[in-house]
Amino acid sequence: MQFEEIGNMSGKTLMLLPGTCCDYQTNFGTVLDELSKKYHLICVNYDGFDGSGSIFPDMITVTKKIEKYIKDNHNGRLDGAIGSSLGSSFVGQLVQRENVHIDHAIFGSPDLDQSGKLAAKLQSMLVVPLLTSFTKGQKKRNKTKEKLKSFFLMSEETAEKFMNCFSKFDPISIRNEYYTDLLTHLKDDISVEHTKAHFIYANKMGEKYLKRYKKYFHDPEIREFDMQHEQWLFGEKEYAEPVLKAIDEFMDAPV
Repeated sequence: MQFEEIGNMSGKTLMLLPGTCCDYQTNFGTVLDELSKKYHLICVNYDGFDGSGSIFPDMITVTKKIEKYIKDNHNGRLDGAIGSSLGSSFVGQLVQRENVHIDHAIFGSPDLDQSGKLAAKLQSMLVVPLLTSFTKGQKKRNKTKEKLKSFFLMSEETAEKFMNCFSKFDPISIRNEYYTDLLTHLKDDISVEHTKAHFIYANKMGEKYLKRYKKYFHDPEIREFDMQHEQWLFGEKEYAEPVLKAIDEFMDAPV
């Protein structure tokens, strides 16, 4: 595990938790400078995605390591934590388990998929090969790049950056991360005193995700944005600036 603390060390603490197959440098790379101006950032790279040669074990084992770091280095308390996609599962677990305290739990347009073991295994058998197949030849790589550019409206440079990130990691870590995320469930109607849940809702994902946010958390604050999943992190100011403004408002809100 890698924890790197950067930014405004006198500002509020904000932990950054990256999504599937990503390190924080790639996932949050386009917004790190802006966030660093105001916040004391705690940037996390999980086992298997930290360049150490380790293998990602499972979501709960990694959650426990994050909890230990917060206890050992921040007296068990953070002003905020934001999870990108799968990283939101960690935010949810940190809130639900109540072993540490987070004032502002910020969820970056997650899907929050949950399933049983059989369904998780079948889904992993379908999806994980897609996440790693483009490393097996230039033709597949180019095809995947075009899909990323088309679906997420990524630039050529951004799509290349994310593909280079994905290709760095061991397929076993990718499989373990994807599979155990599906098995790491949230309770319904989570409510923790003095913690506020905030959701960045990318409405082009579909309303079923909005329903999930309201199902798992009691009275969450939901900000709707006309964008695809995590599009604010792909380098376009028209998406990034409104979300960054919302994050500031989340972090300044009373709990």
